[in-house]
Amino acid sequence: MATFFGEVVVAPSRAGVDEEEEAREETPEDREIRRELEKKREIDVLWTLKSGASTESSADEPFVCSKFIVAIGHNAAAFLSSFILDSVCWEVVGVVRLWNEWCRTSNTTNVLPTDSFCLFYRLISDPTVLLCQCSCYVAEDQQFQWLEKVFGRMRKEDLQVTILSTCPVADYKTQESTLTLPSPFLKALKTKEFKEQVCCPLLEQPNIVQDLPAAVLSYCQVWQIPAVLYQCYTDVIKLDTVTIEAFKPLLSSKILKSLVKDVSESTKILKKLLTTNETHNNIYI
Repeated sequence: MATFFGEVVVAPSRAGVDEEEEAREETPEDREIRRELEKKREIDVLWTLKSGASTESSADEPFVCSKFIVAIGHNAAAFLSSFILDSVCWEVVGVVRLWNEWCRTSNTTNVLPTDSFCLFYRLISDPTVLLCQCSCYVAEDQQFQWLEKVFGRMRKEDLQVTILSTCPVADYKTQESTLTLPSPFLKALKTKEFKEQVCCPLLEQPNIVQDLPAAVLSYCQVWQIPAVLYQCYTDVIKLDTVTIEAFKPLLSSKILKSLVKDVSESTKILKKLLTTNETHNNIYI
């Protein structure tokens, strides 16, 4: 309390005291609950790369991977399903199991477009090409686990990574109004080692990327892996045809050009995906 007008008084703080009290007051039951929660938030990456048997990702030697394509979010995953993935050419070789406040992954590989899942596919004709569809939310405290357990299985020599993701157009920082922007649109961000030409304009400062796409790109930057992130800014948060087709310019990129399947067939698959999604959503109306 001040004794005269104008006296500078430092207010008492309990910022450190509260933490100390909490540490002292933690009971054995509290510690057990905390350990159980930490254990529950651990990420399991199960691979079927050898003789069809599922094994923990840390149990085997790293495998050769020349191209790793990661689609993060429902729209990016649906783009790969429509224009790249083919049940005849690709096989499921891995799955991520995780739990957090926002999602719980399914244990099956037969997933709906709206499900939370993270699956890995390998190109049968070239086993060094790996693709990942990750439509589940990976929490901030789980991202390092995801990176270590996924990239830990790959040899980093001659590896090239392509990341696809979506982001609300409201997050895009520009001097002009976002209402006048031709949404959706693509922006690219790459590591220093990525020397190929990108398929869209680079992301301008002071824009930033967040969550798992940023974590993957940062990991590649640290390990000097050539990588590029293509982020689609859109004003539609649900599964959307226009947003999915905004990724189409990437089909001419060097890494995806050789993987593109028949476009007419891709359009049919895209319509089927969206129809399945609408039917699934109608169940809950």
